[in-house]
Amino acid sequence: MTAAATVPPSPLPEDRRVLLSQLVAGLDGNSLWWLSGFAAGLAQGTSPTALTVISGGQAAQPAQTRLTVVYGSQTGNARRAAEQLAAQAEAAGLPVRVVRADAYATRELANERLLYIVISTQGEGDPPDDAIGLVEFIAGKRAPKLPELKYAVLGLGDSSYVEFCGIARKLDSRLAELGATRLQPVGEADLDIDVVATPWQAQALANAREVIGETVVAAPSNVTPLRHAGAWTAQHPFSAELLSRQLISGRDFKGPAYAKYGNAAKSVHHLELSLEGSGLHYEPGDALGIVHRNPAELVDAVLDVTGLDGSVLIEHDGHSRPLAQWLGEHRELTRISRPLLASVAERSAHPELARLLDPVQKTELAAVFEDHQLVDVLRRWPAEWNAEALLGTLRPAAQRLYSIASSRKRVGEEVHLTVDELRYHAHGSEHIGAASGFLSALEEGAQLPVYIEANERFRVPADNSRDIIMIGPGTGVAPFRGFVQERAETGATGRNWLFFGARHFNTDFLYQTEWQDALRRKELDRLDLAFSRDQADKVYVQQRLRTRGRDLYDWLQNGAHLYVCGAIAMGKDVHAALLDVLREHGGLDEDDARDYLTRLHTEGRYGRDVY
Repeated sequence: MTAAATVPPSPLPEDRRVLLSQLVAGLDGNSLWWLSGFAAGLAQGTSPTALTVISGGQAAQPAQTRLTVVYGSQTGNARRAAEQLAAQAEAAGLPVRVVRADAYATRELANERLLYIVISTQGEGDPPDDAIGLVEFIAGKRAPKLPELKYAVLGLGDSSYVEFCGIARKLDSRLAELGATRLQPVGEADLDIDVVATPWQAQALANAREVIGETVVAAPSNVTPLRHAGAWTAQHPFSAELLSRQLISGRDFKGPAYAKYGNAAKSVHHLELSLEGSGLHYEPGDALGIVHRNPAELVDAVLDVTGLDGSVLIEHDGHSRPLAQWLGEHRELTRISRPLLASVAERSAHPELARLLDPVQKTELAAVFEDHQLVDVLRRWPAEWNAEALLGTLRPAAQRLYSIASSRKRVGEEVHLTVDELRYHAHGSEHIGAASGFLSALEEGAQLPVYIEANERFRVPADNSRDIIMIGPGTGVAPFRGFVQERAETGATGRNWLFFGARHFNTDFLYQTEWQDALRRKELDRLDLAFSRDQADKVYVQQRLRTRGRDLYDWLQNGAHLYVCGAIAMGKDVHAALLDVLREHGGLDEDDARDYLTRLHTEGRYGRDVY
């Protein structure tokens, strides 16, 4: 347990203190800094409308002499890159503000003179949820001409997707189309973000100095944002003990899951980890970062197909390790990427692979990304490899994020996860997921390196009287277990409605007894189920949404918050179903229905955690 912060007595009347508590509940750091500047301006007799708060909490210069850094982030990486850039600019004495995309007032764009956008691309070319409104505005007819704007865009993505950094490229092109001046080429950072982001940031800082001009007053040290010195990160994770691991899906079930791969065992595990002594805190909706080790069978398969000796010491990146350790702990062995395929194509000189990498072959390339692991690529397009060349070709291992399936108010210093173990047969061999295979094999008492990844846009409402609608097929139900626990423990009066979907009732109804108990205790008010394979005609959650459309629309009209968690494809299907509901029951045309959902995003009432 950590000691609570000492709060000085409030000079506010009780009714104003309650209103203030409601106002600040759930706000992120940028919003709280803005409020502090607003209040300071009032106290000093300054017109609040003249204040623009920058990252350190100071009032900024007028827009034409200020750097604005806007970020759109799904998992926190773009936010961190934007904050790093803003901190560098502030340390150099440059006036700067850093703003989350959904907090940026689009009317300000016409008056900006120096704008940097740091944005991630989600899946196949989609913007992160917090940037949907901004991206649509810049791409749309209402976007102003920008002849006086100078800008640069840094994209973060995953090159295992065909539309790698697609949103960044689109924004970069669109801003130029609107007449803005590009200061440097768009940065396209892969999972090893710093390789591209660090030099891009250095050039961006130099460009900002040139545009704004050197200032003689450096940022005072007393406005540096506070950082917790003992915070655990992906680079310095906390070692959590596994308290329990339970199989919560049907045992030994064989069925049409991952049909394109053939038969696959469907095993879903519930994990409970201890955070005692870590000082880590999380809210329902946050994710737990896992620093996994690749299962031995993945490492052995790569060594077998390349004919390399795993015990040989290899010097790489200033470290000396056996090749098997490099592969087991430091390299990505399941997710493939375009740069990897390009390296294999060059080394194998295989014409088929060269053809697949042609930009016009997006569909075929996407299919390779979808079902090939590293070992499949090495077998399909064989080449001669040495250890140094292989290590130089492979990407650094990427940490995995799992939606947290618990509330600290109920489970104390624990964190719970719902893990779908990926196993399938393809290309003549058995395949396993890297992180899910690692987690599913852990025994109680094992130590697991972890950290917390906050997701500020995926939170239960600060107003406990608001209703919530949760849509979570399969393991997408995980965060909603935490939501229901949280709402019960805080005595929320708003109603809770859950849509859950899976293949089979008997084997895939995750947390079945918990949901039934929650219904009996009135912690869950409505539960709609869709088991797609239990009848001749497949039924999915999006069809349940349409069936319950009248009630769904009424809940939204009365202020309900809407949440979706699960696979990207499912998220798109659910979004389409919501548009249908709005058209049928709200009498909206297609454009108005899209605007309705965009407003929900902007208002923080439509949260998505899709992957």
